Amino acid sequence: MLYSDNPRVHYKKAQLAEAICQFRFPTILSIGAREPVDFQEAIRSMFPRYAAKQEQPAPRIANPGTPQAKLETPSPIVNYNFVSADGRWKLNLTSSFISLSTVAYPGWEEFGQHFDLPLAQFIRIYQPSFFQRIGLRYVNIFSRQALELEGEPWRELFAAPYLGVLAEEDVDESRARKCSVDVDMDLDSSCRARIHAGPGMVKKNIPNAPADTEVKFILDLDLYMSGQIDPRMAAAGLETLHGHSTPIFQGAITDKLHTALEPA
Repeated sequence: MLYSDNPRVHYKKAQLAEAICQFRFPTILSIGAREPVDFQEAIRSMFPRYAAKQEQPAPRIANPGTPQAKLETPSPIVNYNFVSADGRWKLNLTSSFISLSTVAYPGWEEFGQHFDLPLAQFIRIYQPSFFQRIGLRYVNIFSRQALELEGEPWRELFAAPYLGVLAEEDVDESRARKCSVDVDMDLDSSCRARIHAGPGMVKKNIPNAPADTEVKFILDLDLYMSGQIDPRMAAAGLETLHGHSTPIFQGAITDKLHTALEPA
C-alpha cells in the first residue's frame, strides 16, 4: 500500500535531517538591488542574526536546439540569510524565492508558526503578483545504529515500492553497489511529489570530522504545487502539501520501523 491512513504522530527517535518550505515568485529586482532593511526589521525578533552572500547560478543553455544555442553564465544572486538566535532556524530571501529550513524539526505546528510572520511580512512589503511554486520538503536519513536495528535488512523496515530489488528476499543488500527509487507523480489536481528513496553514505559537513561508514537509508520527500498561486492562498497551499506528507511517510515505513522510531 503506497499510502497509509495511520494518524500523524510525533516520534522520539525521528530521523528527519532537514525540513524546508520554499515559495518561488517572479523576480523582484528591488530585493537584490538593496538590502532588505524593512523586511529585517519586521522579523528581527525571531531571526536576529543576519548575513548576505553572493551565489553563482549554474550555467544554462540559451536557445537550445537551434543554431543560436550557447552556454550562458547567469549573473550572481544575492542570498540574504536570517537565522534564529539558537541557530536552529534559517530564513533565506533572494530576488526569486523565500524559504525556511530547520535541522531540528519540532513538529508541523511550530514549523508553521515560524513561517507565518516572515511570509506575511514578505507579502506586505514586496507584494508579489503570485507565487509560481510552493514546496515542502522532508529529508529523512535513517540510521539502523541509532534505532538499534543493526542486522535488520531494509526490506523489514521499508515498504517494497521504495526498495527496488532490495525488496527481494534472495538479494543480499551488502552486494548491491547502488539501488534507489526515484518517482515523480501527481498527488491530486494541484500537487505533485518527487520522491527519492534508497541506501547510501552520508558525508558530514564538519571540518576534520571522521568519515561515517554506516550505510543509511535516505527518504527524500519533495512535495510541491505550481502555477500562478494567489498570495492569499499561500498558507492554505502549504497546509495542503503537508496533508499529503503523512500518508506517504506512513506508507513508506513498516510497523517494525514505526515502533523503533518510538511514537510518542
